[in-house]
Amino acid sequence: MRIQLIYAHPCAESFIGAVHHTALVSLRNAGHEVDDLDLYAEEFQPVMLADERRGYHEAGNPPDELDVWIRRVRQAEGLVFVYPTWWYGLPAILKGYLDRVYRPGLAFHLGGPNVSIRPGLRHIRVLSGVSTYGATRLWTRYIGDPGRRTVMRGIGALCAPNVRKSWLALYHMNHDSPWHRERFLQRVETRMHALDPSGKTRTQRVEGAG
Repeated sequence: MRIQLIYAHPCAESFIGAVHHTALVSLRNAGHEVDDLDLYAEEFQPVMLADERRGYHEAGNPPDELDVWIRRVRQAEGLVFVYPTWWYGLPAILKGYLDRVYRPGLAFHLGGPNVSIRPGLRHIRVLSGVSTYGATRLWTRYIGDPGRRTVMRGIGALCAPNVRKSWLALYHMNHDSPWHRERFLQRVETRMHALDPSGKTRTQRVEGAG
């Protein structure tokens, strides 16, 4: 399966950097073709400027600089997001990536005034997310976990009708022991191996993973 691995963190030595590396190696070992998209390393520009916004609803006319990013999404059959949760949501570079790349004509299609948005990612059969949190699980749920909702519900609603979803979360990570972090990396490895090349996930949920 062709999987795009979307990673967002500026520091390679961070723990989420280790999560990204584990996910990448595990996906390749499982036989997937991986497009490893490191937003910081590839210097993605997340800011949408005025002229781009004015033409945003013209689905067939994205800025030329976005062509390569859009093409990479079109070529994927699965999406795996790996990022730290900052201020309960997505890092700015990842939010800007979604703002600019997951646009009309790719992620969704706009109709007339009385026509609902139509999904545009029907080629995506697997959607997975892995994130770390400074907050506890209880507090994160109280806030509403907007980052997870954006990925799992927002993007998920635009994918294939039978898209297989999975989510892994490490909460309160600043107070976790090295043993807990190592165990989480093992869970990441297990989850990535569970993404079957046929497009099916062998397990739908890792117990206690959020």
